[in-house]
Amino acid sequence: MEANNYSKLYHLQQQYFNTVLKQERIYARKERLFKIKKWIKNNQTLIQETLYKDFKKTPEEVLISEIKPIIGEINLALKKLRYWSKTKNVDTPLTLLGTKGKIKIEPKGVCLVIAPWNFPFMLAVGPVISAIAAGNTIVLKPSEMTPHTEKLLVKLFTDLFSKECIAVITGGIPETTELLKLPWNHIFFTGSPQVGKIVMKQAATHLSSVTLELGGRNPVVITKNANLRDTAKKLAWGKFFNNGQSCVSPNYVLIDQTIKAKFIEELKFEFVEMYGNYPDEIKENKALTRIVNNFHYNRLKNLLDNSIKAGAKVVFGNVTDSDANYISPTILTHVTVDNPIFKEEIFGPILPLIAYDNLDNALEIIHKVDTPLAFYIFSKSKKEQNYIINNTSAGTTVLNDTTLQFAHPNLPFGGMGSSGMGKAHGYFGFLEFSNQRSILSQRTNGTTSQLIYPKYNWFKRFVIRTITWNE
Repeated sequence: MEANNYSKLYHLQQQYFNTVLKQERIYARKERLFKIKKWIKNNQTLIQETLYKDFKKTPEEVLISEIKPIIGEINLALKKLRYWSKTKNVDTPLTLLGTKGKIKIEPKGVCLVIAPWNFPFMLAVGPVISAIAAGNTIVLKPSEMTPHTEKLLVKLFTDLFSKECIAVITGGIPETTELLKLPWNHIFFTGSPQVGKIVMKQAATHLSSVTLELGGRNPVVITKNANLRDTAKKLAWGKFFNNGQSCVSPNYVLIDQTIKAKFIEELKFEFVEMYGNYPDEIKENKALTRIVNNFHYNRLKNLLDNSIKAGAKVVFGNVTDSDANYISPTILTHVTVDNPIFKEEIFGPILPLIAYDNLDNALEIIHKVDTPLAFYIFSKSKKEQNYIINNTSAGTTVLNDTTLQFAHPNLPFGGMGSSGMGKAHGYFGFLEFSNQRSILSQRTNGTTSQLIYPKYNWFKRFVIRTITWNE
């Protein structure tokens, strides 16, 4: 589709929104959601096969990370949508006695969703679910880096909806650049902080509201009060799920020096239990997704090589195959804050361990990094947990586990600062695509607010002083 046709599509959706969607009832939104749910159920095998073609994602991981979250989002919206959309009355302060206030939840309008490649189905369809629930039209721009899933998303939405309601635009950077020139009522972007800045800058041209779901150099803190076997099991799964290509993946581990050696042994044991013992066995394990393409393979390979040159030591892993875009899960020790592996979001199967002498030392390291999207704390001590939480900031935090916060339908998901802006999932995603419109009703004649109108006399001055300080 040419750039001038993007503008035509935008205005087509704008007209459809104004003439159809703004007048429709809630059940029409629920019907659209139910259509998507039914399509996914009928095409589950196709979705699994498609994700495998793009980067060998296993059928089990597709079910867990690509399909289940979407079905959960739809089910929650179907159950709660009428309540979410209900106009809500608010309390009236004494100074506005006689008025009535309420909040009307209304759709924003024509929305753009820009999806990433790492969970190419779920992170494309998820925001669309929220936008549909809120009553908007949507243009979806999937990632070109997963071309098979891109075609699948085109099929899904063209099978079910007209382009006036939901349209899918394929292509790469040129197409996204042209789309961002349009005056969207809301933009939902998932991707890197670098591209997020570009999206926000373009959105500012039209004062479009944005939700930015960005990455994060997510820390893990393991204290001497942690259950090491349990921690190792959960960390191995959370880090190497989707082969580390996740915005909530642990990026680096801060571990108490006194338990470091014991924890490494536990981590080795749990890794062998999950993925195998020998390099060929690990490589052939179908539970390990591949790096999405050769560009990202080379980025990770160079990062790993440079980190080792800078002094990092390989505990296990560091087996690579350029032709297969394969990097085996790799654990590094002897890592400092000056090592290249610490200075960027890894987004791959490499996990550096950094030892600390005391908890304050660990927090000092965390404070040197931008606010993370996810923060993982492993400790059985409530005192330690609270101390760490109260002295740090993060978009999301998990105690004694990893990754699961993304799947919780009643928790807001999103970052802060460089890790994101706005929230997603469930009610919070619904609100991102909604305008919370304030409505105040005033009676006619003899209202209390007229007591503060000019001309001022001693009585009106008394009223003003009273309501200013003694409300």
